[in-house]
Amino acid sequence: MQIDHTVLTKLEKLSHLRIDESKKEEVMKQLSGILSYIDNLNELNTDTLDSSFSTLEGGTPLREDTVRQPDDIAKDILSHAPESKDDFFIVPAIIE
Repeated sequence: MQIDHTVLTKLEKLSHLRIDESKKEEVMKQLSGILSYIDNLNELNTDTLDSSFSTLEGGTPLREDTVRQPDDIAKDILSHAPESKDDFFIVPAIIE
């Protein structure tokens, strides 16, 4: 499908966007390229694929669920702050 001025005008109206006149030709070319790529995808035969098709053998790999020791990263970071309380930075008020 090729994008022409009529389709681009309709897309501008639907999207509430205004495309500068100097860029309309470039935008039409880019949108036409996107649509031709999608047309290539439509040529793929997916009739024999299961709806849960995956390129990974055995499904999605999961990491092992292991207990982690608590770390002190927040305390280390807050130790460098001029002022902190209950794991939060204390900063001067900017809104009265």
